[in-house]
Amino acid sequence: MQPFPGGPGRVAFVLKGYPRLSETFIAQEIAALERRGLEILIVSLRHPTDRATHPVQQLIHAALLYLPEYLYQEPHRVWRGWRRSRRLPGYGAARSAWLADLWRDPTPNRIRRFGQAMVLVAELPADVNHLHAHFLHTPASVARYAAMTVGLRWTVSAHAKDIWTLPAWEKRKKLAEASWVVTCTEAGRSHLANLASRPDAVTLCYHGLDLERFPPPPIRSKGADGSDLEHPVIIVSVGRLVAKKGYDDLLDALALLPSRLEWRFIHVGGGVLSTALTNRARRLGLSHRIEWRGALAQPDVLAAYRQADLFVLASKVAKDGDRDGLPNVLLEAQSQRLACVATDVSGIPELVEQGVTGLLVPPDDPVGLAQAMSALIRDPSRRAVLGAAGERRVHRNFAMKSGIDVLAVRFGLLPANGRPLSLRDASRSLRDTHRLGVDAVL
Repeated sequence: MQPFPGGPGRVAFVLKGYPRLSETFIAQEIAALERRGLEILIVSLRHPTDRATHPVQQLIHAALLYLPEYLYQEPHRVWRGWRRSRRLPGYGAARSAWLADLWRDPTPNRIRRFGQAMVLVAELPADVNHLHAHFLHTPASVARYAAMTVGLRWTVSAHAKDIWTLPAWEKRKKLAEASWVVTCTEAGRSHLANLASRPDAVTLCYHGLDLERFPPPPIRSKGADGSDLEHPVIIVSVGRLVAKKGYDDLLDALALLPSRLEWRFIHVGGGVLSTALTNRARRLGLSHRIEWRGALAQPDVLAAYRQADLFVLASKVAKDGDRDGLPNVLLEAQSQRLACVATDVSGIPELVEQGVTGLLVPPDDPVGLAQAMSALIRDPSRRAVLGAAGERRVHRNFAMKSGIDVLAVRFGLLPANGRPLSLRDASRSLRDTHRLGVDAVL
């Protein structure tokens, strides 16, 4: 697909919630695109629930529009939105599309998304000429219905849960109607391209890291080896306490570590399984070795990486099909020269190369996870080698600029150097990143 002619104008980014601690990658993307000259309106389907914010969110200048989170809470606003929207030429097509979706998905959520879309249509500033949804499920539904009503183009960034839990029929519809789609792993791109009527409309676009926001990594040539009670090996994991993150498996693996090894585990993040997992840790006799820090802002997360000796993430496929894409926390940990143990799920092997930039184990395998952790706990020299290789790979292949270049072309902007860049060239740089072999990286 070609970028839109005449430049992007103002773009409304439709998000499920804003700001959110777990979606730093969206905030850094918005900030970077604003620096490139894109005018953005942030449209959020939910009000924030996190008490803290990341520093990058303070750099964003976009105006913010909150839609009614639940329609019954703002009935007059919903009524006004519907009254205005129904007069527009595209309302009939949008209503027909929504009713067809509702027939296949007769849920309150589906009704809510149409109501939110009607409010968005009524309250959308006149200078917005493009809707861009982050996530292919509910934000894309709101963007789709609103765009059909008002006659605007719409596009979408697909990520993880939205790719793997959305029904195939809905993915096919949205892929056929969106002007273009980007997604953040090759695993996700391949899956969506196989469903799309226009496979070339789905482009790989790694989030990458804005490495300017990260301090130089600490020197890790020496470290604890698990033999000294006064200097235990510090294991850290950052992630929401939800099923797909595999923290039940990680706790089971920690319980399998040899009793003579000295270690401490730090977890950063909140989530619905917090109570269940703290109770599991207690039953396993691990509570005295674990520190649950909860959700933290970026500076405190970075401090945890720098304090640690080893990073572990035990992602897996949840029962409902939900799974990670390529968790940014792995990129962040490796940027701090921190050796990583992870599972070979979804896009994770696109970053972590077995035995080169980290260790990979199968998901749902506490025994294998314990063995990998045990080996690295005992071997600080190997941790240093893996951590250094991981840092080099992140800097060479997962800096944020390449992904922002792809988006800049899609939105009709110039890249950072001001020279025109074709979509083919921008996409090729990301494909080359994915295809690079171990020799090229090291």
